[in-house]
Amino acid sequence: MKGKTSQIIVGMATCGRAAGAVEVFNTLEKEIGGNGSGIDLKATGCIGLCSQEVNVEVNMEGRTRLIYGMITPELALHILSKTIKNGVVLHENSLFQYRPENNLETAYEGVPFVDEYSLTKDQIKIALKNCGNIDPFSIEDYIGFDGYKALSKILKQKPEDVIKKVDKSGIKGRGGAGFPTGKKWSFCRNTPADKKFVICNADEGDPGAFMDRSLLEGDPHSVIEGMIIAGYAIGATEGYIYCRAEYPLALKTLDKALIDARKKKFLGNNILNSGFSYDISVREGAGAFVCGEETALIASIEDQRGMPRPKPPFPPIKGLYQKPTVVNNVETLANLPRIILDSPVEYGSIGTEKSKGTKVFALAGKVKYTGLIEVPMGMSLKKAIFDIGGGPLPGHEIKAAQLGGPSGGCIPVNMMDIPIDYESINSTGAIMGSGGMVIMDETSCMVDIARFFLEFSTEESCGKCTPCRVGTKAMLRILERICDGMGKPEDLDKLEELSHSIIDGALCGLGKTAPNPVLTTLKYFRSEYEAHIYDKKCPAGVCKRLTPSPCQSACPAGIDIPSYVALIAHGRFDEALDLILEDNPFPSICGRACTHACESECKRSDVDTPISIMHLKRFVADRGIARAKHIKPVKITRKEKVAVIGGGPAGLTAAYYLIQQGYKVTVFESLPKAGGMMVAGIPEYRLPRDIVQSEIDAIAALGVEIKTNIKVGKDVTIKSLKEEGYDAILFTIGAFKGRKLMISGEDQFEDCCDSIKFLTKVNYGDRTKPGNKIVVIGGGNSAIDAARVAVRLGADNVTIAYRRTRKEMPAFEEEIEAAEEEGVIIEYLVAPTRIIGEKGKLSGLECVRNKMGEPDSSGRRRPVPVEGSDFILDCDVVIPAISQEPDIEEISNANDFEITKWNTFQVDPNNLETNINGVFAAGDAVTGPSTIIEAIAAGQRVAAAIVKHFKGERLAWEYRSVRPKRQIAELDVPDEEIEKLKRPKMPCQKASIRKKEFTEVETGYTEKMAVDDAKRCLRCDL
Repeated sequence: MKGKTSQIIVGMATCGRAAGAVEVFNTLEKEIGGNGSGIDLKATGCIGLCSQEVNVEVNMEGRTRLIYGMITPELALHILSKTIKNGVVLHENSLFQYRPENNLETAYEGVPFVDEYSLTKDQIKIALKNCGNIDPFSIEDYIGFDGYKALSKILKQKPEDVIKKVDKSGIKGRGGAGFPTGKKWSFCRNTPADKKFVICNADEGDPGAFMDRSLLEGDPHSVIEGMIIAGYAIGATEGYIYCRAEYPLALKTLDKALIDARKKKFLGNNILNSGFSYDISVREGAGAFVCGEETALIASIEDQRGMPRPKPPFPPIKGLYQKPTVVNNVETLANLPRIILDSPVEYGSIGTEKSKGTKVFALAGKVKYTGLIEVPMGMSLKKAIFDIGGGPLPGHEIKAAQLGGPSGGCIPVNMMDIPIDYESINSTGAIMGSGGMVIMDETSCMVDIARFFLEFSTEESCGKCTPCRVGTKAMLRILERICDGMGKPEDLDKLEELSHSIIDGALCGLGKTAPNPVLTTLKYFRSEYEAHIYDKKCPAGVCKRLTPSPCQSACPAGIDIPSYVALIAHGRFDEALDLILEDNPFPSICGRACTHACESECKRSDVDTPISIMHLKRFVADRGIARAKHIKPVKITRKEKVAVIGGGPAGLTAAYYLIQQGYKVTVFESLPKAGGMMVAGIPEYRLPRDIVQSEIDAIAALGVEIKTNIKVGKDVTIKSLKEEGYDAILFTIGAFKGRKLMISGEDQFEDCCDSIKFLTKVNYGDRTKPGNKIVVIGGGNSAIDAARVAVRLGADNVTIAYRRTRKEMPAFEEEIEAAEEEGVIIEYLVAPTRIIGEKGKLSGLECVRNKMGEPDSSGRRRPVPVEGSDFILDCDVVIPAISQEPDIEEISNANDFEITKWNTFQVDPNNLETNINGVFAAGDAVTGPSTIIEAIAAGQRVAAAIVKHFKGERLAWEYRSVRPKRQIAELDVPDEEIEKLKRPKMPCQKASIRKKEFTEVETGYTEKMAVDDAKRCLRCDL
């Protein structure tokens, strides 16, 4: 910074330019040039934080180097006016600062150092050491960072000694196969020839990989110096950099670097007066993926068609123009100057016994922070993804990582504890490859992922050998068939058979590894293939033929959401309700108490906010809430009778569908009213009892007989029901038994009562104040319900203790906010350890503070107790709301049912039949506690299974393909009107009023609100 007081450096690599770096640079240049401030403005390459682009570094005299992220032209001006002028940090955009280089430098307060910042602290930069630190177009910058010192050093040594040093470092080729670099050089060195070559393979063709591009854009001289070292070691006089033409900026930096290197006598004749002459040319590739294979690349340089040839002989023996040739990739070469300067022993001390040094990865896909990372070999894959990459995107969970690109494989999240090294990665079926690391979450279909990579390999196949040319096409056709819903069970065996044939018979490494994505997804995600084949369903909602619209595929009951939303937009409300009732007998209930997973998948959220699908359902359903009086009983046309034990949503739904097919159905409910958890577990302020009763009345009006206060084992038995002529018996009893906390004092006090018992008592009319200071334990909707009910019953102080952070809290966000508005206090990262009191009187809850630990095999961070953080929450009532389970022990013992370790019925997964012939089970009784909409879906499924049972058909339930039932014309709404429409906020009672009573909090949409919101639908079904 000669004569300058400050320096601003803008990341101008391709990633930065795509994010707006040129505009930022031009804005700074104009402002700096206009005020004559003496600020030095420079450009640099990528520092790896691609998701944080545009990156800007501020380097002022007497201060540490400060890195900003996500800078816009406007923020760039703020950097000038605030940071440069007044030393004020823009904290919202500050990423990290470097450690002071001397005692004269002062650090910025509140900004982490580079070795503290989560994205950089665990990285070790060797290959990427200069990227982001130098101007890639300046050879002086490179020399200032010890550039070409390694070259000067080796020119004074014997070539054989240079090879020994490289071999001693343990570095393996970073291009994919991981062959020892020193050994490859020795083969070439020891092969007699009048001419030898070094080739830099910069033909980076893997989808999602951009390591080579960034290195060439950010530090081209390190690659050039590495090539000169390799040339000297093997006795070559000429080198080629084979770089794809799609990298214009990389080619530009290379051209400038080669010119400057020749001017400085680092290239050309008699380099540095050593007697060694060597020069490098650049060859632009046309983008053929197969040219990443070394023999195909060599053929391309020779102006032949890029096709691989059989090996042996290998290139170090007979390569370019039939001469001995070393082919190394960009990253391998960039490491060489560091190895020579810092000593091979130091380099070899990093990593594992068999995999030395670091590895650069291009981290991409469904992860919070994408970009380039350089990690020591041996670091766990999980640490790289969850710590450096920041883990999954908000609201999602990581499912798998694809390593090695089209030649690699998918590693599931439960295997991500493996170390990153060649041997461990290979053992999973994946490969290290050049360093592509694509992360997938639950929105990624693994069958489609395999199809995508195989399609790439098929298109890029050179066609020279039959196994690759024909075999990959045959595999692709099968995968396309599966994704289209036309797959057959035998396709899975055929895919494996073809895979092994290609591996055994393909000519080159690319062909031999093409089946890897298919084999690994078949191995680790076979259930997804089976769902496509047997259920005709894509679990991730990706395959278009199986998932016409994201919202409908996300609904467990498969409700035709696009069509009923479209009907509402047209004002055809009665038709919309009729359409909903085809798939859901409880539209008003689900319009209030649904988990609305459909809205999470709504594509409108990519524009602004999702369509309020749940509230729209409620709007049309409430218009027809009195429909029961217009319903006529269904004529019974079948001789078989069905007894349903349990009058919750699963049982009533099954009854709804069975009676419509002409079967006589009787529902037996143990409680005074039917409805199950809809009545017993959900408070009336969320779900009014008259709404529930109206929808149950509509089912009864069809002819379903509902008997209440009937207990199995006491009033009826399986034997007595069969004697009464019931041909099938269905158990759909709910999960009413609260799980224990398993802590001391839990069973010693009457005022410790689980949330289900507490809510059931209140919902059936007991409005007694439970106590003055209530602590609810848990983070789900049941915990929120219990807390809000306690407020309404007059408790003075209500606290929820949850062991994780708010981000992990499973309750609806709107319910959490409503609880806080009503005065509920939520203590996060708190776990109960003991309930205390005296003489049967509860007086407090002993707790411990938690912190979030490392991700487990599922990728989820677990809470870890903080030592010495114990404290007591004063209270006179404790309400555990951690989970519940069905209470079937007595029923099971009396009838010899097989039950699972989760205390649920063991059923045939295909037809939901128990081990007793003609007795079925569904809903919570099989899955454990589930949502209302999941219970409805279970009722649909078991009804279909019982019908098959009666008809004597194959006892395997087939998935009902979810597709729109109606073709509703798109509404012609002017763009200017659509742009003005926003998701309406649900009208609610004020917190000060609602917390004193049990009347419904949400008052519902008006007709205009409903129609306007329905107009916002993007119509993904069309």
